[in-house]
Amino acid sequence: MSKVQVVDVEVLDNPSEFQQPFKFQITFDCLDSLADDLEWKIIYVGSAESEQHDQILDSVLVGPIPAGRHKFVFQADPPNPSLIPTEDVVGVTVVIITCTYHGNEFVRVGYYVNNEYLETELRENPPEKPVFDKLRRNILSSAPRVTRFKINWDDNGEAELANNQMPAAEVNNAPVFLDEMNFDSKSTENDDVDDEDDDTKDMDDDSCPINVVFPGDSKSRRYDDSSVDRSIDAFESQLMLD
Repeated sequence: MSKVQVVDVEVLDNPSEFQQPFKFQITFDCLDSLADDLEWKIIYVGSAESEQHDQILDSVLVGPIPAGRHKFVFQADPPNPSLIPTEDVVGVTVVIITCTYHGNEFVRVGYYVNNEYLETELRENPPEKPVFDKLRRNILSSAPRVTRFKINWDDNGEAELANNQMPAAEVNNAPVFLDEMNFDSKSTENDDVDDEDDDTKDMDDDSCPINVVFPGDSKSRRYDDSSVDRSIDAFESQLMLD
């Protein structure tokens, strides 16, 4: 049984200009107190062809975590344009949120992202060199994809995969999005949890909010509570963007 269940991810300030920060409001339930930190990351997929162009936009440490419901806003700088292949700047890509405990990833949530020019002339005749301050980023917030993993929460052992899950290993050198996320406080059939064991349904939405602390300018920040499938073309038709 997973001790942490993500119940909602809200995409903030969407759509926005390409060079604006990413902002996600993440709500999760902790069924049992965790003595150590959860590590959250935001990853931008720079190219569908290779993980070499993936960028970790930011990582944060959240913990220790008491039992209850928690909410925080995770903000990250936009990707470094110089690290994105020119031919992959405009069009559809993916942004991924991951969470690990003791170095073991137990959930990842992915969203399709469409980068396009606002001006009709630029859309019809895109410049050879991308004009980043003319680009708009639109995240398909209505269709997140999630991959869940069963891990050992009690020690630093290697993650155990559930029998009905695929690993976050590589399928054609790509992260795998297994199913569409239905964010609610009750477990899904993939969570392998009986209803009688589901303690999250009685939790108050506003219980145990996390106090956000930014100690310095380190890229790995700490929130202290003690006070894709890369075959993107196949999914492009799902984007109904303005």
